[in-house]
Amino acid sequence: MTHRDLVEVMSKPSFYLHEPDRVDLIQTHISYIFIAGDRVYKVKKAVDFGFLDFTSLAKREHYCREELRLNRRLAPEMYLDVLEIREDSRGELHIDGEGHTVEYALEMKRLPQERMLKKLLGEGAVDKTVMDKVAARLADFHRRAATGGQIDRIGSLETVRLNHEENFDQTQRYVGLTLPAHQFEFIRTGARAFIENQKALFDQRVADHKIRDCHGDLHLEHICITDGIVIFDCIEFNERFRYEDVAAEAAFLAMDLDYNGYPDYAQDFVESYIRHASDPQVAILLNFYKCYYAYVRGKVTSFRLDEAAIAPREREAAAGAAARYFDLAYSYAARLGKQALILMAGLMGTGKSALAASLGGRLNADVIRMDVLRKTLIGIEPTEKRLVPFHQGPYSGETTRKTYAAALERAEQRLQEGRTVIVDASFGSREQRERFLKRAEHLGVDAFVIECVCDEATVRKRLDSRLADGSDASDGRWEIYEAQRDRFDAITDVPEGRHLVIDTARSVESCTHEVLVRRQGIDAG
Repeated sequence: MTHRDLVEVMSKPSFYLHEPDRVDLIQTHISYIFIAGDRVYKVKKAVDFGFLDFTSLAKREHYCREELRLNRRLAPEMYLDVLEIREDSRGELHIDGEGHTVEYALEMKRLPQERMLKKLLGEGAVDKTVMDKVAARLADFHRRAATGGQIDRIGSLETVRLNHEENFDQTQRYVGLTLPAHQFEFIRTGARAFIENQKALFDQRVADHKIRDCHGDLHLEHICITDGIVIFDCIEFNERFRYEDVAAEAAFLAMDLDYNGYPDYAQDFVESYIRHASDPQVAILLNFYKCYYAYVRGKVTSFRLDEAAIAPREREAAAGAAARYFDLAYSYAARLGKQALILMAGLMGTGKSALAASLGGRLNADVIRMDVLRKTLIGIEPTEKRLVPFHQGPYSGETTRKTYAAALERAEQRLQEGRTVIVDASFGSREQRERFLKRAEHLGVDAFVIECVCDEATVRKRLDSRLADGSDASDGRWEIYEAQRDRFDAITDVPEGRHLVIDTARSVESCTHEVLVRRQGIDAG
């Protein structure tokens, strides 16, 4: 057990030889961290969580020395020494000196808090060059990190599978609390399918020595931008979490950038890492490992709910954070499918745009909205209303043909860039659908038609509400709906399984999940 007086004594400035003005204590679930002026001292708690065991003094000494050794790889000037806390004959505690050892403390230099990457991002003080330097530093570390032998064995496909199944087992009790049941099942199914479908790639990564002795906990709080790039606080307590694919390490930081609201920086970092590491396969594995780490963060944050002494406000904050992590993992799981061209089809007012926007967010897809594109092409603002009769003005046959042609050109360009593309239009003409589907076939990209349907009472209510609001790009209204309905070519030309009919009278979230699940099933088949 931790010495009864340790925390109290180490919280006093007089305990330290350099006599700081004050000492601040930070507690995590595994450590006491004492910030004493320009020095930081970390003492491990006598805890056993299964994945780590610090219950004996010998184990705490071992892991303190491992933490020192491992972190000196990336932050040699920060990690100073492992100190012995001793109790003398009078029962007083000292750093080193006389007496018997009762605890060990890792001594570190304190990094400038104002230079932490997360703080700099919040201040808008980070540009692409910073992310490029972080990527270069990480790629260089990975090239030099140990590999082969036991590292390869522990970082094999079996460990990847074990880590995921352990996650799912350990989060069962949070289903319905921080993790909705439908998200849990979707993530689990998607991860398992990816592992099975990509066995050859996982094995090849081991053969190519892409499994390394990594950092294992690479998030924003562990990066400091000083004269160089300082990356600290790696995992020392469990080799299974540190011996991993370098793609997983890159994905962890990219996930943390996404979670904190910096997706553009995440993209910049990943592109730079792939370039510096000369490892294009990272792009294939990225969403899989992003999903894994978002899920891990959701799990670990959910563990806080099990603490008996947690304050109600802290419990609420932890539950909210965990739910956001799990929701992010759900989005990444949705992106494990193949690149695709998705055509939203259906009559106006049937919820195509709302569903397209929701799917676009989950799939990280480019959404081409026909209503906006049409008005952009004729030089008016998207929200400017043009309430003209059916097939006249901006909606004439010629303008419609030009708009679909422009949408097809844009879709093709983005598909060639490797993006999934959603085209939000009525696609009421069989000829229009065929052009897009043939182009997708030519590019070797999967294509789907999602037909939105809805009862007419709901459609009319939506159209009236949209017209009154005036902020939407659509000029749809009931009389135009009736004319469009009479001219809509029934969708009988799309192969079975590629035509999904969605009743949008339900919530957007429910419709989105149905599409994702059905697409997941198609990909699995």
